[in-house]
Amino acid sequence: MELKREHHINIWYIVLAVLAVLSIHDWLGLRADVEILPYSRFQDLLHQGQLDDLVVGTDHITGRLKNAPAGKPAHFSTVRVDPAIADSLAAAKVSFSGEPGPGLLASVLGWFAPTLVFLLLWFWLIRPMGAGGMGSGLMSVGRSRAKIYVESDVGVKFDDVAGVDEAKEELKEVVEFLQAPEKYGRLGAHIPKGVLLVGPPGTGKTLLARAVAGEAKVPFFSISGSEFVEMFVGVGAARVRDLFEQARAKAPAIIFIDEIDSLGRARTGFMPGGGHDEKEQTLNQLLAELDGFDPTSGIVLLGATNRPETLDPALLRPGRFDRQVLVDRPDKKGRIDILKIYIRKIKLAPEVSVESVAALTPGFTGADLANLVNEAAIVATRRGGELVTEPDFVQAIERIVAGLEKRNRLLNPHERDVVAHHELGHAIVSMALPGTDKVQKISIIPRGIGALGYTLQRPTEDRFLMDRSELIDRMTVLLGGRAAESLIFPEVSTGAADDLARATDIARSMVARFGMDRTLGQVAYEPDRPRMLGAPPGMDWEPRHFGESTASAIDAAIRSLIDEAFGRARAILGENVALLKETATVLLQKETLAGADLDALSGRVRGFPGAHAPPAAAQ
Repeated sequence: MELKREHHINIWYIVLAVLAVLSIHDWLGLRADVEILPYSRFQDLLHQGQLDDLVVGTDHITGRLKNAPAGKPAHFSTVRVDPAIADSLAAAKVSFSGEPGPGLLASVLGWFAPTLVFLLLWFWLIRPMGAGGMGSGLMSVGRSRAKIYVESDVGVKFDDVAGVDEAKEELKEVVEFLQAPEKYGRLGAHIPKGVLLVGPPGTGKTLLARAVAGEAKVPFFSISGSEFVEMFVGVGAARVRDLFEQARAKAPAIIFIDEIDSLGRARTGFMPGGGHDEKEQTLNQLLAELDGFDPTSGIVLLGATNRPETLDPALLRPGRFDRQVLVDRPDKKGRIDILKIYIRKIKLAPEVSVESVAALTPGFTGADLANLVNEAAIVATRRGGELVTEPDFVQAIERIVAGLEKRNRLLNPHERDVVAHHELGHAIVSMALPGTDKVQKISIIPRGIGALGYTLQRPTEDRFLMDRSELIDRMTVLLGGRAAESLIFPEVSTGAADDLARATDIARSMVARFGMDRTLGQVAYEPDRPRMLGAPPGMDWEPRHFGESTASAIDAAIRSLIDEAFGRARAILGENVALLKETATVLLQKETLAGADLDALSGRVRGFPGAHAPPAAAQ
């Protein structure tokens, strides 16, 4: 929303006009029909009687030449010289002249130069501090920096948001409150004061908030939580007050605070300064504003965060943020809807199946899918294609999941041999176990930062629960690479470091969190503590609530599960050692196996007795 610009008389117009007049005056004075004589020449002409109509001033002497040469001015001007000095110089027969005083322009500038310096300092330094507009100046730091949009500026509707149907339904009700408050007010209901959008990064929280503004067609105040706090004490609280005052003036309106965790972090008495901390003052003012405004005034506060566990409990209580809306990663249907929105912007081949692409992207957020579509279009452009095909999407998924190919990273023959057997160990074990994710590609081309090869497995359906046997199978597949190395080579390599870490994490979760060990019982020794949404596990330090004997038992149980999974992987590969060596030779030649090659390999893989049955220690 643009504000009307008021026109004022600018002092610089006056200064420029005065300087222009003075410059013209001096220029006309210099161009006048007057000859400037040296003072020594003036004395000679005076003694010769060639001068008339003399006018003696303080600094100058002007007059008329009686016999002016043809083509020369008849009037003259000269600068006076001290008589004593003039007589001495004349006696020495030296040509001399006085130094002219400053002109009118130079005199004015000499008087006003200091004033001009101070004016310039005010214009370029001091004035912006106090008149920055929307709170950008130093003297107006207490003004809100919220960007104000109207419906035409937002340009986002609910049709532009997909994959979060439940969240959209919750927010559609808020829009109806703003558009028809009497519909809900007839039974005494009032509009929610605050709605908190919670979810991992990239799931569309900000997009949802903009869609609410676009649908409600009301002023939309958008600001980040970090913009409230400055180096000056009390600025954040002042900006909160100013923001709500602006919203009240334009009610009904929506206030959207993105990354509200930077503003509403939980207060604690252990922080330096206690309750006088600047962020705490800002939070206290926000709480007061939420309590103070009338719910019938038509102001709704929307907040977005991916760290709800850090917010102050007083901010989350009913009456402030009445609703918490989860904006989670989309399921398969949601990913299909999101892909349909983004593929409108590219030239898609008609044979591309959006459903199959969505099946290969479990766990992707809306931002991930937007990036996937863009990467696929880049891949198609790079190969010179006219349309984006399904193989382009598969290559883009590999680029996002495994990283960029490093064909310039040359491995020696032994390293390539180890990598080939390692990756085939993963693939053959996965093919021998039922219910595991399908192997889509095997490659020994280095990718990303440290991957010397990879086996691409993508689940084709969303999973929310896994039983003990499935977790054991997953560990077995992870340890298949190390098992293959131990069968073929006299010593194992460091290539299994990531596999061992992931397998150990699964085993620890089974023992300490899921209660899947018979000896330790149905006890959660390491509770699943709330952490930042989207963050990898193991980021937060957790205290230990069990003794040394229990810790030893946990370690022994984890080691037993790892040994069991490694033994199963080694047994499967022992049954297929000839196939492992044969396929490794093919992989070293082709560098990549996919499609028909993997189908043929899967048909030749043999299991072993008991490989598919749950272990004896299963619950």
